[in-house]
Amino acid sequence: MMLLLLRSLIYQVFFIGSTLVFSLAILLIGWMVSDTLIARLARSWARVNLAALRLICRLDYRVQGLEHLPRDTAIVLCKHQSAWEIIALRAMLPFEQSWVLKQELMRIPVFGWALKRLHPIAIDRAAGRRAAAQLIREGERLLNAGRWIVIFPEGTRVAPGVRQPYAIGGAMLAERSGRPVVPIAHNAGYFWGRRRFVKSPGTIDVVIGPLLETQGRKAAEINTAVEEWIESTLDALPKPD
Repeated sequence: MMLLLLRSLIYQVFFIGSTLVFSLAILLIGWMVSDTLIARLARSWARVNLAALRLICRLDYRVQGLEHLPRDTAIVLCKHQSAWEIIALRAMLPFEQSWVLKQELMRIPVFGWALKRLHPIAIDRAAGRRAAAQLIREGERLLNAGRWIVIFPEGTRVAPGVRQPYAIGGAMLAERSGRPVVPIAHNAGYFWGRRRFVKSPGTIDVVIGPLLETQGRKAAEINTAVEEWIESTLDALPKPD
């Protein structure tokens, strides 16, 4: 256990340091480079951290279904169990991404300022219908600009074995825009748990589902289909001790 704690501590120091370095780099050069280069920097940060997790914590991953990713922009609805998928999706998906996230993150010094350059959709989770309208309005604009939209429909990290209702905002954006949905399931919560400092060694399984076409479908139908696919796929993934 002491070795696990030590490895986790070393990685945590690395994570904070790398995040600060890349955030400062984005802030220093962001005013004179393209959004594409900023997105590539963010992807480099993610890949560096995935490599560090593998080397320091012995935490690796494997992916099924990369062939399901379309060439055109899409809406990603992903299971949210851990901080790990926040890193991994940035590395796995096409690099020009806009994430739906809570407004509070934008207020973090340096990190939050750099985050703005990645064109997130920062919402007030207590705003209800106004937040949903903002998600649809800004989501359509960003999709039309060639960016992928990444959403955690549960809204917060959920421990393995626990079910949380899926918010319908991402499905509403899919209905309105007609863009396809890419569902993603994984079991990262068994290795890097919600509110846990220790990162356990092992291999995280990630499954990218078949593309869900949304044209002519209602938001409730889309949301139900995504939830059923993610949760049933999650039930079939390995459940490490």
